[in-house]
Amino acid sequence: MLSLHLKANPRETLLGWYTTSPELNSFSALIQNFFASPETGTFPHPAVHLTVSTDPGSDLELRAYISSPVAVTADRAAESCLFIQVPHKLAYNEAERSALDLISSAKDNESRTAPIGTDIESLARSIEYTTDLLDRVSEFVSAIIDEEQEPNNALGQYLMGALALAPKVDPVQIEADFNNHIQDVLMVSYLANSIRTQIDLSQRLATAVLAEGDKDVKDGEKGERGDRGDRGGRGGKRGGRGGGRGGGQQRDTREPREPREPTE
Repeated sequence: MLSLHLKANPRETLLGWYTTSPELNSFSALIQNFFASPETGTFPHPAVHLTVSTDPGSDLELRAYISSPVAVTADRAAESCLFIQVPHKLAYNEAERSALDLISSAKDNESRTAPIGTDIESLARSIEYTTDLLDRVSEFVSAIIDEEQEPNNALGQYLMGALALAPKVDPVQIEADFNNHIQDVLMVSYLANSIRTQIDLSQRLATAVLAEGDKDVKDGEKGERGDRGDRGGRGGKRGGRGGGRGGGQQRDTREPREPREPTE
């Protein structure tokens, strides 16, 4: 399975394995040694073992381990190892975060389904989430100013750095830029609809011209066939008249003449 996966994704490398149980047992050492072996594993780097707790009703808990051999003989080393917990960090991009938020929203629905909304609905959810974060930060800063909560220097520096990255623009200028952007979007939408309508109209006109041309060709063929039929009918009538004339007049039969006698 690993060789097939690496053939399809040659840039990826094996890091380790994971389980959906936070507990370590005797089989964990066997699997860890298998993934850390030189033939089928991550050698010379240590294999990472990730445990994920999936207990219903509890928060998601992640733990990362690496191992080291503790046995004296090679036979015992294949069956035992010492797991050492190492720090880890959960990282994801915006697309993965959106997908996880959509999946997690199914917990509030009785059917445990999460329908995919439109772009406007996604934008509205993003704005609501951003507003919620701003409210939480504002409450935290207000509590520190009122000396209701102990200050956190690391969090304060992080917030200062985040605010420093925000552009300082006049609200009037932001509104003007937004309106200009909306006008550009409407113009592009109008042009796209106009082009779509023109293409549809051109296709209908071309179809109508082709249908009219086929109809004219069929009418011409029918006219030629009618003329030929009329000519044939006239010829038949003439032949009939000739036959009638020949049948109505009978010639008188003449008697054979006697041969004359030669004269001297």
